[in-house]
Amino acid sequence: MIRYSTLMLVCALTFTACGGGNPYLEASLKPAELQGKDKAWFEHNWGTPDGKAPRFFGGETWTYYRIAGGKSGLPLFNFSPNQCQITLTFDKEDRLADYTYSGC
Repeated sequence: MIRYSTLMLVCALTFTACGGGNPYLEASLKPAELQGKDKAWFEHNWGTPDGKAPRFFGGETWTYYRIAGGKSGLPLFNFSPNQCQITLTFDKEDRLADYTYSGC
């Protein structure tokens, strides 16, 4: 019974620690959405996107991939980077309408 309780506590703490987002990325994207930054602003400040796709009702979706930290094993072992995917959705007027990110 004690082993089961300990296992459940460890699992709960692990999932809680991994459940948060990236507050730094969230802080930079939310004001950009509220201020209505356009595609030119992102291209100037973030560079050319890694992928572009048109949206059905107008606008465009841009995707950026960035390295966001990572994990390393024992000394002299490979570093495993975390690849962050940032998706920006622009409306018909080329203004940021929405964003998502994963792996950050």
